[in-house]
Amino acid sequence: MAPARPSSCVDVLDCGGDRLVYRVTLPPEAMPPVPTRDLERAWDAARAAALSSSRAAHRQFSFRGADGRIATFDLEDRDARLWAGAVDHVSGLATLGGISLCLRLLALIDLMARSPWAFGFMTNKRDGARLDRALLKAAARADLTEEARFDEASLRRNLPERPANRAGGRPFTGVSA
Repeated sequence: MAPARPSSCVDVLDCGGDRLVYRVTLPPEAMPPVPTRDLERAWDAARAAALSSSRAAHRQFSFRGADGRIATFDLEDRDARLWAGAVDHVSGLATLGGISLCLRLLALIDLMARSPWAFGFMTNKRDGARLDRALLKAAARADLTEEARFDEASLRRNLPERPANRAGGRPFTGVSA
């Protein structure tokens, strides 16, 4: 699990009105790997949050790059806000490990939405999508880009070859995440 105490790399500002801002002194591409079991717990918590009728706090992430540039990511999408809230609940977003876990969860959902090759690592079940443990393991340690997406070469390097009969599937919308 991610460290329980706040990291000096993460500043959390409560701006009132259900708005939180996370200032992170590292860029997304410098985020550390996370334990696979934490990513699995975050995925399950995100699925549960997506099925709830909960309100989600507005969250904004500001990352400082090595060159001093600031990259800001606003979670405008209700589902993304719920997913980030789920990570905050299971791990805490006031820690570098929690921020890394959140970015990896969001990148995983983005990957499933835009990369047809990844469908072979997902099984649609009655209660939502189930991800192959190999994909979770690879996602937990893959490099991230400055846009907080997976570096697909890094991700695929950590994945086993998939048999042809497992490839394909329906596009992932993220709604049943």
